[in-house]
Amino acid sequence: MAPSAMDIDEPLPRREAWKLLPEPTIHPVKEYAMEDYVPPRSDGYERAKAQPDGDACIVIDNGSSAVRAGWSFEKNPRFIVPPIMAKYRDRKLGKTFSLVGSDCYADTAARGHIRNAYEAGTGIVANWDVMEHLLDYTFVKLGLNGNEGGVDVPLVLTESVANLPYSRKCMTEIVFECYNAPSVAYGIDSLFSYRHNKGSTGLVVSSSYSATHVIPVYNSKAILSQAIRLNWGGSHAADYLLKLVRLKYRDHLSNNLKLNQSQAEYWLKDFCYISSDYDSEVKGYLDWTGLEDRERIVQFPFTEEIIVQKSEEELAKIAERKKESGRRLQEQAAKMRLERLMKKERELEYYKHIQTQIAENPKKETKRLLDEAEVKDEATLDRQVKELEKTIRRARQKDLGGDLEEETEAPDFSLLEVPDDQLDEAQIKAKRQQRLMKSNHDARARAKAEKEAEKARVAEEARLEEERRTNDLENWLEEKRAEREEALEKIKERERLSKDMGNRKNLASYIRMKNIANLASDTPTGSGAAGRKRRRGGGGGDDDDFGADDADWGVYRDIATNQNDSDDEEREENPDVTLKALEELLMQYDPNFTYEHTREAQDDWSKKMMHAFERGPRPFDADSPSERHQIHLNVERIRVPEVVFQPSAIAGIDQAGLVEIAGDILTQRLTGLMGIERDDFLRDIFLTGGLTLFQNFDVRLHAGLQALLPAGSPLRLRRAQDALTDAWRGAADWAGSSQWRQAAVTKEEYQEKGSEYIKEHDQGNAFS
Repeated sequence: MAPSAMDIDEPLPRREAWKLLPEPTIHPVKEYAMEDYVPPRSDGYERAKAQPDGDACIVIDNGSSAVRAGWSFEKNPRFIVPPIMAKYRDRKLGKTFSLVGSDCYADTAARGHIRNAYEAGTGIVANWDVMEHLLDYTFVKLGLNGNEGGVDVPLVLTESVANLPYSRKCMTEIVFECYNAPSVAYGIDSLFSYRHNKGSTGLVVSSSYSATHVIPVYNSKAILSQAIRLNWGGSHAADYLLKLVRLKYRDHLSNNLKLNQSQAEYWLKDFCYISSDYDSEVKGYLDWTGLEDRERIVQFPFTEEIIVQKSEEELAKIAERKKESGRRLQEQAAKMRLERLMKKERELEYYKHIQTQIAENPKKETKRLLDEAEVKDEATLDRQVKELEKTIRRARQKDLGGDLEEETEAPDFSLLEVPDDQLDEAQIKAKRQQRLMKSNHDARARAKAEKEAEKARVAEEARLEEERRTNDLENWLEEKRAEREEALEKIKERERLSKDMGNRKNLASYIRMKNIANLASDTPTGSGAAGRKRRRGGGGGDDDDFGADDADWGVYRDIATNQNDSDDEEREENPDVTLKALEELLMQYDPNFTYEHTREAQDDWSKKMMHAFERGPRPFDADSPSERHQIHLNVERIRVPEVVFQPSAIAGIDQAGLVEIAGDILTQRLTGLMGIERDDFLRDIFLTGGLTLFQNFDVRLHAGLQALLPAGSPLRLRRAQDALTDAWRGAADWAGSSQWRQAAVTKEEYQEKGSEYIKEHDQGNAFS
């Protein structure tokens, strides 16, 4: 196991211990891609024609995950392709090309038009056009392209348990009508695999891509009446894993991560395994100690952010240029301030000159002088002079770097005590202005007094608080703990309300949205009799469908955001600030309260189980593009394969698990058959199919069956030599034998007895 914080004398906090972990192993994401080109080869066909009495056959393991085809006299299939097809349109040539198997991944446009021959999640052929293209591809690659479109070699095809008669009928018609084959024989893939592995009597457990079957076999003949199918296979497991990952990383969909089935199938094959004790292992799977060994990190493609590193000399030059630019800006600003000051001084000098002329000239010249200066009256002129003097004084003090002087001149409110009948029109206007000035002056005085009173109140409260803390520390600490809990509740309530405001399906949000729509409408409907009357009238109320479109809810979110910034909330004390201040006091005076008890420490990534679930035992850097394009597989590694043993509890499938199915066959169904000993089946429980390749699959099945059987039962499990290709090899071994000759349906029999005619044999399905 990788070193962790437990390996040192004094354990470090998790937020520091992760630095001791080794560098994580990153697995690049894998998808299905085009494999190497498979050229047609006629050497096998020439050898087949040289075989005596037509013993050579074309063997096709027609699986829902892969089609394996080859010659019966060879040890391995010639090629393996997925049962898919796509069409590619070359606009330059004006031609449409049909791509089959992994060739479909050669063109990006063709990937979006891939069609599968099988119905999703089943072993039933649903698209016969694709199947016909697959057979064309098979015969061309095997060198039969020059046989005028026909096949003059017998065929052996595999099929699933209890294959539908209609599916077999369509396949038979294609084989004889399209390809003019001399004969065809069908057999069950898992039974062929059992035959190749020298099985005679036992229980065949086949867990493949489309389903899981348990078939008892006695003296090389399948007892299909007692076979049971579990509707769970590799395709279901990959789809389930894909759903779990999408649910786990919801934000990844907005980051344009393209999650697809082929990726999930690779994750299932490379990272998943069967737990020998699922219940106990899943409880501690997310424990921080050792989590770095249990998780698998998958890296998706991303665009690296290029950061140009500059030398110290370049940084110094840049800093010098910034400094010089700042100095020039300061000089320009100072020059502009000086120009504005000079302009103000010229204006002040001009207005003072006007005042001097008004004082020296007779009254009849006053109006002319004020009009020349574009001033309304003498009082306005005096105000402008005072404002200019104040502005100039402040500008000079600012340039000198001193503090602005407070206005020391007492305001003049002398006209407020004089009755209006003793004043002329200009003095009445001045009296109104003084009244406004006095109101403003009094308001500022009251605000200043209130500020001083508030400062005194805060100081008094601080003094009393200090006295309570000094004289009765325990009760003071108890009060602070209670205030801290109250602040935490406020924060939680705020977060809950924030979530509810964003949920447009919430009833309160819906009602509030309708109210907003009603207020925003030009013709509000109202909620009383008048509103109902307007709705009944013709033209009073429009249909209120505001909010029916998702875009309308953007207004609602804006309103919710604006409400959070309202004046009422600004006046309230921020609970986050209050909580931080209370926690600082508790850390200072409460010996039992440490940093680990604070909300900041509790919100740390090392305290959250969700972080371990999504990001593992290391911190997550949201600014790192590589980490944003990673997924961490941990619990999913054992949860998805476990479905085959607990389909109802985990995936909601209304079926028993594999152990219950096999146990029911061994303890109930086979006991009533005459002449059959249960121990004969227990001695050979055979595992085949892709899902049986999971680590501990046999161990888990052995432990489950051992608990159901009497003590001392001769229980023995074994795996297929090659769980994926032994079905093809078993069919190749069977082809050319005497059993095959009796089971094959010739073209003459097809023409005489119809396409539904089959011959029952030990390796095949029964007629139904």
